[in-house]
Amino acid sequence: MSHNSQLMKGILEGCILLLIAKEEVYGYQISMKLKQFGFSDISEGSIYPILLRMQKEKWILGEFKPSAVGPQRKYYYITAAGKQKILHFKHEWQTIKQAVDLML
Repeated sequence: MSHNSQLMKGILEGCILLLIAKEEVYGYQISMKLKQFGFSDISEGSIYPILLRMQKEKWILGEFKPSAVGPQRKYYYITAAGKQKILHFKHEWQTIKQAVDLML
């Protein structure tokens, strides 16, 4: 994996946690919200492995709920550990952003 894709993976993980912390969402919604914020190259297929990993880390929980327009959807919720991870992500992001801003 290249350095760029590793960096993007970490940023994407943090951004997904931020979305889930704001409201319960399902996978496709996450994909659409990321696109609205400018992550146009992120496919749904790359989001689900991240969601699975975050569930294993206990940063989020998933719960199936009925949908009015089709099969059940798995909605994701933030946990206390996920909120801590967000704080860590924000700190790391600010550190990286400040360093890059200085260089620019």
